[in-house]
Amino acid sequence: MAGLVGALLLTGPLAAQEGGSHAIALHGKPKYGPDFQHLDHADPNAPKGGEVKLMAFGGFDNLNPFILRGQTAAGAGLVFETLTTPSGDEAITEYGLLAESIALADDRSWVSFTLRPQARFSDGKPVTADDVLWSFQTLKEKGHPHYRTYYADVVKAEKTGERTVKFTFKSTDNAELPIIMGQLPVLPRHVFDSRPFESTTLEPLVGSGPYTVAEVQPGRSITYQRVADWWGKDLPINRGRYNFDRMRYDYYRDLDVAFEAFKAGAFDFRLENSSKNWTTGYNVPAVKDGQIVREELKHEDPQGMQAFVFNIRRPVFQDRRVREGLNHLFDYEWTRANISYGLFQRTKSYFANSELAATGLPSPAELALLEPLRGKIPDEVFSKPYEPPKTDGSGNIRANLRTALGLFKEAGWELRNNKLVNAKGEPLRFEILLVQADMERIVQPFLRNLERAGIEASIRVVDTAQYQNRTDNFDYDMIIERFPQSLSPGNEQRDYWESSRADLPGSRNSIGIKDPAVDTLVEKLIAAPDREALIAATRALDRVLLWSWYVIPHWHDNVYRVAYWNRFSHPPVAPKYGLGFPDAWWVDAEKNARLASSARRTAP
Repeated sequence: MAGLVGALLLTGPLAAQEGGSHAIALHGKPKYGPDFQHLDHADPNAPKGGEVKLMAFGGFDNLNPFILRGQTAAGAGLVFETLTTPSGDEAITEYGLLAESIALADDRSWVSFTLRPQARFSDGKPVTADDVLWSFQTLKEKGHPHYRTYYADVVKAEKTGERTVKFTFKSTDNAELPIIMGQLPVLPRHVFDSRPFESTTLEPLVGSGPYTVAEVQPGRSITYQRVADWWGKDLPINRGRYNFDRMRYDYYRDLDVAFEAFKAGAFDFRLENSSKNWTTGYNVPAVKDGQIVREELKHEDPQGMQAFVFNIRRPVFQDRRVREGLNHLFDYEWTRANISYGLFQRTKSYFANSELAATGLPSPAELALLEPLRGKIPDEVFSKPYEPPKTDGSGNIRANLRTALGLFKEAGWELRNNKLVNAKGEPLRFEILLVQADMERIVQPFLRNLERAGIEASIRVVDTAQYQNRTDNFDYDMIIERFPQSLSPGNEQRDYWESSRADLPGSRNSIGIKDPAVDTLVEKLIAAPDREALIAATRALDRVLLWSWYVIPHWHDNVYRVAYWNRFSHPPVAPKYGLGFPDAWWVDAEKNARLASSARRTAP
C-alpha cells in the first residue's frame, strides 16, 4: 500500500487525525495549521442576527443548482456543503468541512475523506459515507455535464470505513484531482429516493449547509433562514461567518430599475460593475449623508477573460483572419474614455491579473511545450508578444479599418456597394446576443464601426431563461462571456477549451474550439507536476488561445467597487482572493439603529 501524506507536495510532518490531515494544498503547506481557531478575515466575535436584502437579475425556476435544466435561484448553494472548503487566503488549498480528515497516497493515486461524526443534514439525519458515494455517482450520471469532466479520471469510489470514502484515480499525473474530489457536494440520498434528481424543483431541498430555504416567490424572490443549531457553526473554518439570520434575494429584470431601487433602500448591498454608475450615479443625499457607504476593496483575484466571444461553429467566424479583422474594429480606447469613464484596464490574457498570464515572448519552458506544435498553432505564438489592436481614442479608426479590410480580403470578403460580401455575394452578417440591456451602450459603438466596414451586425436582447437555453445549446453568433479562472487552473480547462466539450450542451466551450493542439496543452496543464510547470503550461495555452483570435477582449480591474447601506460592519482584513461578503459581514446594531433613526427623520 502506498504511504500517506497530509497535503499535496507537503514536506512537513503529517497532522495526524485518524491517519489524515485537516487540509490539502496543491503546492506547499496550508496557511492555517491543524490547531487554527478562525480565518484571518473572519471575526469570531461577530454577532449573529438581522437580515440582509440583496438583488438578483432575471428570474428563477429551480432550487437544484447541480443540474443543467432551469434557472437556479440566487444563493442556492447556501443550503449545501462539500467535503472540503477553501480559505480565501490561498491559491488552491482546501480545509476539511464535512470531512474531518483527508488522506492522500504519496503517489497521488487515491484520496480518502473521513466524515465528521457530528455532520447533519437540516432534517437531522447524519451525513454518511453512502451519501458521499451516491452524490458522486448521481452527479456524474444525472448532474450538470461538467461533473462528468471533473470526475472523468476517477476509476473507483468506495466506502472503506464507517465514515470513510476513498477515490482511486486513473493515473497519478492529475495533481489537482484530490482537491477536486474534496469539492464534491454531498447531497442527502434519502431525500431523492422518492423524487427525481434531474428535474427542476421549487420545493426546498434538504442540505447540510448554514441556511435553509424559508420562503419562495417563484421568479420574484427567495429568502434563506440561518440554521440556529447548525452542526458546523463552531468549526474553526466557520467561526465568525454566516452571521445574518435571514438573506433575501429580490429579482429585477431591468438593471437601471435595480440601481434606482438600491438608492431608495429596497436592498442593502451592491457590487458595482458599471463605471457610469460608479462615476456619476451616486450623487444622492444618502451618499452625502453617509447612509450609503462606497468602498473600493483591492483584491488579487485572477480576472480571467471577459470578451465578445465568437461562436466558431458558425461558418462566418471559422476563418482566423475574419476574427482578427473584427478585433481591429472594436475601439477599446474610445470606449474606455467615453463610456467607462477611464476606469478598468484592457484584458490581454485569459488569466488576467495573475502570474499565469503570458507576457513577452515564450520562456524556454513554454517553448518546450510549444515547439512540438509548430505548424499547428499560429506562428505569432513564437515571435510576437500578444497585444490587442489599439486606436488613438479619438473615434477615428481609419487605420484599423484599413487593416481589417485587408484581412477580410485575404479571407475572401470584399466591399461592394458599401457591403462586405463573399464571392457568392453573401453579406457578412451576424447577431450579438445579450441578456443585459445595459450592455447595449458598449455594443452600439462597436456596431457603428462594423457598419463602416460594410458588416451587417445587430443586437438581440432576450430574457434570462431564453438566454440560458440558447447558450446551453450554442444557438448564437456572438455573445459577451466571461471565463473565470483561479490561481490553479486544472480540470475545468477541459470544459472551456477541449474538442470533446465543443458539442456537449451546457459545456463552457462557448467558442466551439476543436483543436488537437489546444487539447494537448490543456492536458499538459492538468498534468503539471509542480507550480513552475503549471505556470509554463498555462502561459503556453494562453498564447495559443490569444493568437487564435477566438474573442475580442474587454477589460478587468483589481478592485471591488461596493456600495451598501450603512448598517453593516466587516473585519478589517479582507480575504486575499475574494470579497468576503456576505459570509464574514454582520449587522451592526448601533449602525442599524442610527440608520433607522435617520430614515425616520427624513421620511416625508
